[in-house]
Amino acid sequence: MKNSITKTALYAALLLLPSLAFAAEPAGGQKQTLMDVYKEGGWVMHVLLVCSIAIVWLVLDIIMRTARKRMTPPEDVTAAREAFIAGDYVGAYQAMKSGNSPYCEVVRAALGSVGHGKDATEEAIYITVEKINATLQTRINYLSVIGVCAPMIGLLGTTLGMKGAFGALGTSGADVSQLSGHIGHVLVATATGLLVAIPAFIAFYFLRNKLQGGIHYLQDEAERLFRNAPYEYLQNADVGQEETFAALPNWVESPEG
Repeated sequence: MKNSITKTALYAALLLLPSLAFAAEPAGGQKQTLMDVYKEGGWVMHVLLVCSIAIVWLVLDIIMRTARKRMTPPEDVTAAREAFIAGDYVGAYQAMKSGNSPYCEVVRAALGSVGHGKDATEEAIYITVEKINATLQTRINYLSVIGVCAPMIGLLGTTLGMKGAFGALGTSGADVSQLSGHIGHVLVATATGLLVAIPAFIAFYFLRNKLQGGIHYLQDEAERLFRNAPYEYLQNADVGQEETFAALPNWVESPEG
């Protein structure tokens, strides 16, 4: 866990490295370190660093979650198929209940509705797949939010820096050359905001397409499992065998009454 956090912070810091190219070279031709550039950007650099860490964490997390072997594990597919071939639908439900993959969730929901016919089973598959898709898409959308907000955060830092620079020049009566140096410093925040936003948008579109591929494969595998299922023999079957809480309304009299 500690190593994972360290790697995430390292990758996030790498996103800020290109901002060195936008730093103004100080008098005397001395080279600036990354920390010098970071300090020049002002307090907004802390916010942009957090955004960078969030981008790296989201990208790694979503890549793992949307991997085909993670969404539709071959071992879960094999277990479900073997149970279906043997006609052991209750065993298939229990096997899917013990798993935690999206495939297990979809098949488990479909088996819970299989006693109500083909239409109800297909609807259960569709609804569960859409729920999984919405959950993962929400995570991906955070990348878009960061991509939109990062340039504005950088621009805010530059605006506040320019205000302070002009205020200092107005009181000290400095020349234009000093003003240009101040402008070069405060523009670091804007440049960094753009450099954070670009990979966020690239990752957003890449992962969105990757998710759609994984979702389509998941749905295809689930529908293939129930193709030509003997719904007439499964009519009114309670495959899930879950506890039922919905009793008759208390105003309905029992047959004995």
